Amino acid sequence: MAEGELTPEQLAEQIKALKVSDLLLSTVSTLGQLAYVKVDANQLDEARLAIDSIAALLPSLEGHVDEQLLRDFNQMLDHMPPLSLGDLKPGQALIVVSTEGAKPSEVTAIAVLAGVEPILEARPKGSNQVVLGPWNMTVGGGGEEGGP
Repeated sequence: MAEGELTPEQLAEQIKALKVSDLLLSTVSTLGQLAYVKVDANQLDEARLAIDSIAALLPSLEGHVDEQLLRDFNQMLDHMPPLSLGDLKPGQALIVVSTEGAKPSEVTAIAVLAGVEPILEARPKGSNQVVLGPWNMTVGGGGEEGGP
């Protein structure tokens, strides 16, 4: 064994001493830095993956780390730049919350949600209706009705 190398027993002891919360905090911090870099590099799929991963990990840390630290990470998420309409890909599934527009063929978008394929795939087989509690949406586009 080379000088400075750990024995398997020493390595096992170091692993036992690790706190999962410390590893998660390190991961969240790294993902936050990576998300900003990916947005600046216009690698938006990568940025979205990093942001979504942070959002998934933060609730696991509640009660295990300082609340101020969690607030800081949540604030970092809140300040991540949103994706613009130009970032959407042709044919990408969307959910649009809207009001009627001035013309029957137009709407005024209030919110546009991307990455909704799992929601839309959760409909009964053979149906074009997605039922989410009191919400009922028609799947499709080009003027089909849908809403609460």
